[in-house]
Amino acid sequence: MHAPKFAASRSFHQELKRRTNAYFQEAGKATTGDTSLFVKAIILTVAFVAVYVHLVFLTPPTWLALAECALLGFVGSAIGFNVMHDGAHGSFSKKRWVNQFASFTLNVLGGSSFMWNVKHNLIHHMYTNVDGIDDDLDAQPWLRLSSTQPRHRFHRFQHLYFWFFYALLFIAWVFFMDYQKYFKGKVGEMPIKKMTATDQGVFWGFKALHLFLFVGLPIYTTGFVAWLVGFMVFTTVVGLTMSIVFQLAHTVEHTAFPMPDEITNKLEDEWAIHQIKTTANFATDSKVISWLVGGLNFQVEHHLFPTISHVHYPALNKIIRQACQEFGVEYNEYPKMRYAVASHVAHLRELGRA
Repeated sequence: MHAPKFAASRSFHQELKRRTNAYFQEAGKATTGDTSLFVKAIILTVAFVAVYVHLVFLTPPTWLALAECALLGFVGSAIGFNVMHDGAHGSFSKKRWVNQFASFTLNVLGGSSFMWNVKHNLIHHMYTNVDGIDDDLDAQPWLRLSSTQPRHRFHRFQHLYFWFFYALLFIAWVFFMDYQKYFKGKVGEMPIKKMTATDQGVFWGFKALHLFLFVGLPIYTTGFVAWLVGFMVFTTVVGLTMSIVFQLAHTVEHTAFPMPDEITNKLEDEWAIHQIKTTANFATDSKVISWLVGGLNFQVEHHLFPTISHVHYPALNKIIRQACQEFGVEYNEYPKMRYAVASHVAHLRELGRA
């Protein structure tokens, strides 16, 4: 599929940018992260290192080791949401090297910041929920996430078994998906730009570091069976946590899944309206959830202004909601996280039966 084009009108997006720029000018704030974000990054990083060291070198009893493996997965996910995500979008700090350093936390955990940039920043953020382009919708044949995808008989049970595949997401990402993209030179059907020698070195160097830190060294200090059980607990928690947070943002009952016109290859809406129609917020009143998921419960704000740090999303939320009301654009938001989870399950059930 060739990349589609959006509607020519950009009046809504221009108005959003005008109001947002006015807010930052009046408040005298930078669009990047603030002290609270830096403190959070330090807390999460220290916690992750401390738990890792205790697990690998101090050999806690089995019950505590399992609990710490789960905690390590949860803290690792929080680093991904809060540190890596902002860094990869260039919104963690005003300094480029700090953003790159923050984004490289993904590499240490086993992913690839290069592949993430192509898959997430360039494709997903541009063509959200467009089947055939947005790689986040591609869980075939196991899951049917859009009505434009083929349906198989076993999909009628997908609202029950999806947890299993979400649990496997991270381990599949680290050990299969990145390599698939690397050797195919594509994210889905979209080509990847040629990797420089530095890109190649970072990709393979950090993959080797991850194998040493999370496979080789733990096996050496704890034994193969203990490592395997702990590693599966760790990756399961990461997979479930990341899957749920990202899926609640786009694959729920009230989000749209637009497809371009077959003749003109154009989408119906301008880019900003497309982002709002294909995205949903959840639990924006919960400071605990907002802190843990790095503001990704303010997904509408993030998709409209991905280069603005998540610490500013509560303020942007009011500006965008007001603009949507004035322009007659429907704004998707679930007041509680459990409502969004229920909507995601209902979405899977409906697609499985249709």
